[in-house]
Amino acid sequence: MNYEHKQRLDAVIINPCLEIVDALKVLDRSGIGILLLCGEDRVLRGIITDGDIRRAMMKGISFSSKCETIANKKPVIAPVNIELQNALQLMDFAKDFILNHLPLVDENNRIVGLLLRSDIAKSEKLALNAVVMAGGFGSRLRPLTENIPKPMLQVGNRPLLETVLKQLKDIGIDKAHITTHYKPEVIRKYFGNGKEIGIDISYINEEQPLGTAGSLASISAADNKPFLVTNGDILTKVNYHAMFEFHKRQRADLTVAMRNHEINFPYGILECCDFKIKSVEEKPLLSFLVNAGIYIVEPSVLDLIPKKTVFHMTDLIKLLIEQDRNVVGFPIHEYWLDIGKPADYSKANKDYYEKFSNSSKKIVGLR
Repeated sequence: MNYEHKQRLDAVIINPCLEIVDALKVLDRSGIGILLLCGEDRVLRGIITDGDIRRAMMKGISFSSKCETIANKKPVIAPVNIELQNALQLMDFAKDFILNHLPLVDENNRIVGLLLRSDIAKSEKLALNAVVMAGGFGSRLRPLTENIPKPMLQVGNRPLLETVLKQLKDIGIDKAHITTHYKPEVIRKYFGNGKEIGIDISYINEEQPLGTAGSLASISAADNKPFLVTNGDILTKVNYHAMFEFHKRQRADLTVAMRNHEINFPYGILECCDFKIKSVEEKPLLSFLVNAGIYIVEPSVLDLIPKKTVFHMTDLIKLLIEQDRNVVGFPIHEYWLDIGKPADYSKANKDYYEKFSNSSKKIVGLR
């Protein structure tokens, strides 16, 4: 095992008794999508993938629980001397879905290696087009947005929108539509046709704001690829590969990224029957799944959106549900920040250098 692989292995081994909330930090930090549960003897006790974390979120499992409570205790494994061709075949056919990780063990089931699909096979480009919503006024961020659209605010060493587009390019998307309304010339002047950033960019300018879905009605789906639709004011490390695989497995018409949001309710909650108090809960912590502003939309859905009409993604979701179409939620645990208020903008700039510091220098500049 070379040094790089040893370093990678050490970064994802955790104690089975570690709390899920702490394991999640290790998972996000490693960026590999898997954790290996081992004791001091290095015997493999199970694995946790980001999919296991997402399922735990949906089941309402407390993140203060031990990792072993959500671990896969019988993962697909292989001997350390397995041939790469055989390893790839195992990843392809051992389950009814493709595996991206293969733990390697010795004769005593001690973990000695970890193969990733990317070690063996070239990563496939995602068969997606993209739409980035960048038309909002950013009113709550004034005066910062007095002369510039919110997605063009500098976060770290580049405009936020450039980080979004670079992430799309990194996952293999080569075509993106940018919807604009407020000061569209700033965005067009900076990015042009997208040649310098490596993405073919086209623009949809809304003369009047059409809501979060209205502009999708004017997009052609000639190549029949689904669309990754994202708000242009979000800083995130969402695993788009995992989201797209989930979308395909669910055979969804629309997939909505959703995240857990907790509110400390400031009052005691009373449950009553007539005038009689049956129970009381003092200042409960309320937990909700909220829309994260990232979607995967099938081309056939675009035909349902009225042209030149204010229409929001919430309207589209309701319409699809009414038609009994398949609308699914993809839970995200990765870093996510909606930059809506000055405090969010300050946090984004602080977090950028910690979580996005490996980003290259900005590609283009205002001309």
